[in-house]
Amino acid sequence: MVISLRPRSPLPARGRRRKSVLRQEAIDGYVMIAPWILGLVIFTAAPLLFNLGLIFMEWSILTPPKFAGLGNLERLLGDRLVPIALYNTAYYTFIYVPLHVVSALLAAMALNARLRGQHFFRTVYYLPSITPQVANVMLWMWIFNPEFGLANVLLRAVRLPPALWFADPEWAKPGLILMGLWTLGSAMIIFLAGLQGVPEPLYEAAKIDGATSWDQVWHVTLPMISPVIFFNFVVGVIGSFQVFTSAYIISGGQGGPANSTLFLVLYLFRQGFEFFRMGYAATISWLLFLIILGFTGLQFYLARRWVYYEGSAR
Repeated sequence: MVISLRPRSPLPARGRRRKSVLRQEAIDGYVMIAPWILGLVIFTAAPLLFNLGLIFMEWSILTPPKFAGLGNLERLLGDRLVPIALYNTAYYTFIYVPLHVVSALLAAMALNARLRGQHFFRTVYYLPSITPQVANVMLWMWIFNPEFGLANVLLRAVRLPPALWFADPEWAKPGLILMGLWTLGSAMIIFLAGLQGVPEPLYEAAKIDGATSWDQVWHVTLPMISPVIFFNFVVGVIGSFQVFTSAYIISGGQGGPANSTLFLVLYLFRQGFEFFRMGYAATISWLLFLIILGFTGLQFYLARRWVYYEGSAR
């Protein structure tokens, strides 16, 4: 065995300096994100784990928690109000989200045109989105008032029968959907940004090929903004599954009339903070989480077939 006595060459000064700089940058990066990591652990991860543990507990907040095994899961499977809450939530989601996305897209396309007063109308359409939700609900409760509301005044003007709206189980959810379409400003702004990012030469090439205005929308605009459509759909579905404030105010927190506005989050709230069944409320929250996770994963899977990303391999 031959042992070399030649001393190893020291690391060049430039290499040592570069390594020191990289180490310092890494330390600085961890220091900068430390508040976010602490916030994630303290305010998200820890409550999430605690909520997961509550599934197996009976806890009324006022007394120490007691181990309940699978009691909360058994109660969930036998609770007759859970299917009602699921149906109300699904009804709202599958009707409201497509209408909301289409309405926001049409409004964005209209406001993307070069017209006088463009900035004024953009502001007007966006304002309801930043209005406090409670104020919005109070306004629409007046509009849908069965006796003197503006909605019934318009229905009578066109010789249609008035509706009871939030006092009628058949009209309560449609009324909430119409009320939700009022706040399309956030999705509209996102669509507007996507529309302004479509390259103009694509429209010019389509015109040269003889494409009509509808052809340009169908074959140029929609494919180019498909990532924006996908984003608004995902966010819309997640938000609609968590509808709470409007139903709570309209029904006085009871989900009426006849449980027609008893959405899953409202039922969760009642179980946790009205009946003090925190373990059962945690079980419902995990059911909601799994439903949202499943629908979001399904949307990402289906997005491969219709969402176009410029420069990506298909």
